[in-house]
Amino acid sequence: MKIFKVLFIPFFVLLLSACSSVRVAADYDTQVDFSKYKTFAFYKTGIDKAPISDLDKKRIMRAIEGALIEKGMTKSSSPDILVSLFTKSRERINVNDNWFGGFWYPWYYGPNPVTVSRYTEGTLFVDLLDASNKELVWQGIGTGALNLENVKRKKERIKEFVNKIMTNYPPKPQ
Repeated sequence: MKIFKVLFIPFFVLLLSACSSVRVAADYDTQVDFSKYKTFAFYKTGIDKAPISDLDKKRIMRAIEGALIEKGMTKSSSPDILVSLFTKSRERINVNDNWFGGFWYPWYYGPNPVTVSRYTEGTLFVDLLDASNKELVWQGIGTGALNLENVKRKKERIKEFVNKIMTNYPPKPQ
């Protein structure tokens, strides 16, 4: 039984952390001096196209605003950058048998049971556009499982997505 605990507990912790993680990536224009951007505003034209509810748009915008203010930026009616967002989602299905890392369940001697789980995976794109020419200068992307059960969890998950995406802004000079 001790071997079970040694193998199962780390695997279970890894499984839980993988389910809750947000995978992020960022891309940016290497010719742009990001230190010149001090103010921001939301780009309503782009945000209106996002295929999510207005409530979720507000949650995302509040989280982005908080992250940018933490970075020393100021919201302005004459901004240096415009913030836009876009979302995608898809249903994911996981099919698992009773193997843990190649180890067979020692207490089970029947047919190989298969478990099927479904979840929604969402992708959030945060676009930063130069306000003077409306050209994309930075894009952050976050992908992960969505918690759609209740408002509090949804709000927390959105904030987690945004915070992880915004850790990549401003880009580090190379």
